[in-house]
Amino acid sequence: MAMAMSRADDQPLMELNTTPLIDVMLVLLVMFIVTIPLQTHAVKIDLPGVTHPLPASPDPVVNTLTVSRSGIIGWNGAPIDLTTLGTYLDRTRAMTPEPELHFQPEAAARFDTVDHVLATVKRSGVSKFGFVGNERFYRYNN
Repeated sequence: MAMAMSRADDQPLMELNTTPLIDVMLVLLVMFIVTIPLQTHAVKIDLPGVTHPLPASPDPVVNTLTVSRSGIIGWNGAPIDLTTLGTYLDRTRAMTPEPELHFQPEAAARFDTVDHVLATVKRSGVSKFGFVGNERFYRYNN
């Protein structure tokens, strides 16, 4: 903080030098902007945990849900839309025992389409849901 010690009338000039304060404020502002985490979009799905031993044989009905690179949603090989998907999911939830739902998106499928499908599955409340075929996307780093 600098003070000018004299004026024409020999009175001390008591002015505060605000330049260092402004510099500190700007540095703090930049630090806050840099440290704020970026907001990311995610669909949270609560996958069921194993609470009982798995049966010796697979369930008699297993449904496969696919998403192609062109954005076509498939239910057991037949193309459907999101409304029909919701209807099918509600029907499977009413079955006893509830059939498994295997989800197999293609590697080049658009993320927004996969996101909408996962959100529809989440809203339906399906309890037997699994990602199948993810091992084909694994790459060795050697």
